[in-house]
Amino acid sequence: MTTAAADRPTVSRAQYRKAITAGVIGNVLEWYDFGVYGYLVPTISQLFFPSGDAVVSLLSTFAVFGVGFVMRPVGSILFGIYADRHGRRRALSAVVFVMALATFAMGLLPTYGQVGVLAPALLVVVRLFQGLSAGGEWGGSTAYIVEFAPSAQRGFFGSRQLVGVGGGFLLGSLTAAVLNALLSRAERLAWGWRLPFLFGITVGIVGAYLRWRLDDSKRLHLPGKRLHLPGPASSRSVSQSADRSEWRRYPPPS
Repeated sequence: MTTAAADRPTVSRAQYRKAITAGVIGNVLEWYDFGVYGYLVPTISQLFFPSGDAVVSLLSTFAVFGVGFVMRPVGSILFGIYADRHGRRRALSAVVFVMALATFAMGLLPTYGQVGVLAPALLVVVRLFQGLSAGGEWGGSTAYIVEFAPSAQRGFFGSRQLVGVGGGFLLGSLTAAVLNALLSRAERLAWGWRLPFLFGITVGIVGAYLRWRLDDSKRLHLPGKRLHLPGPASSRSVSQSADRSEWRRYPPPS
C-alpha cells in the first residue's frame, strides 16, 4: 500500500450515502425557495409593480428575479471562504437558513398598494439575500458531495447536484400549480400568493436540520497548524497551501 493510499481518509458506505442524500435533499429545498418566485411572477407583478401596461409589470418583476443572479458570485466567494475555514457542514447549514429567512420575509412583505415604492425596494433586498444564499449553495454542496463520494465515482455523484436543482424548481412549479388550481384569482391576490413563501421557513428548518447532523468531509481537511515548505516563504498557512498539498496526498485513481 502506498503512503498516499494509507493516508487517505476512509469513508464508510453509510457515511457517504448519508452525506450525499442530505446534500441533494438540502439542495432541492434550497432551490425550491429560490425558484418559486419565478412561478408566481404574474401575481407578484400585479401586487408590486402595478401599471397600465401588463408587459411592463411583468418585465419589472422578472428583472427583480434576475437580481438574485447578480449576488450568486458574491455568495459563492463568501460562503466558500467560510466553508474552508469553519467546515462545509456549518456553511451548508447557513446557506439553507439564509434562504429560508429571506423567502419567509418575502411572504411578509407589504404590497405596493400598502406602502408604495418601498414595496418593490424591499422585494429587491430580499432577492439579493436569496441570490447570496444560492451562490453559496451551488459550490458548497457540489464540493461536499464530491469529497464524500467514492474516488472512482466522484463525477457521477457530483452530477446529482443538478438533480437537486431540477427537483427544487419542479417542487416550486408544482406548488404554484396547486395554488392556482385551488384558489381563485382574488384569493391569490389577497393572501394566497404568500403561502409558498411562508412555507419556505419550514423548508429551511428541515434542510438545516439535515445538514447540521452531517459529518464534515475529512478528504480536504487538515489540522490547524503551519506547514513548512521550501521556497522564499519559510512558512505558509494551511489556508494558502491546502489545495496544493492535498493534490499531492490524494492523487487521482489509476
